Amino acid sequence: VQLQASGGGLVQAGESLRLSCAASGSIFRINVMGWYRQAPGKQRELVAVFPSYGSTNYADSVKGRFTISRDNAKNTVYLQMNSLKPEDTAVYYCNANIKTSPARYTSNDYWGQGTLVTVSS
Repeated sequence: VQLQASGGGLVQAGESLRLSCAASGSIFRINVMGWYRQAPGKQRELVAVFPSYGSTNYADSVKGRFTISRDNAKNTVYLQMNSLKPEDTAVYYCNANIKTSPARYTSNDYWGQGTLVTVSS
């Protein structure tokens, strides 16, 4: 299983970016897809998650500005980031909990390679 993230870049404060992350490989079912980020000198933190069942969840710092969505047919998760701030600068990682077969105990966490988002003031 691989996660391929894209969409990062350099923007000015107040602008928008859309990140995408596509899962490929031996996928039976994707349980949860989400986005994390890691700023320089800081720990990786949750940005948003989209479970197969239940509600989406966002970090308080991005509520009202970021929107996570999923296209299950494409095994893809998106992160629409609006009103970006310099403090949003980080490497963004997609994450997915994926079941690879109908057999028991075949769910694992997978990470994408990370995409850099830089927001200038």
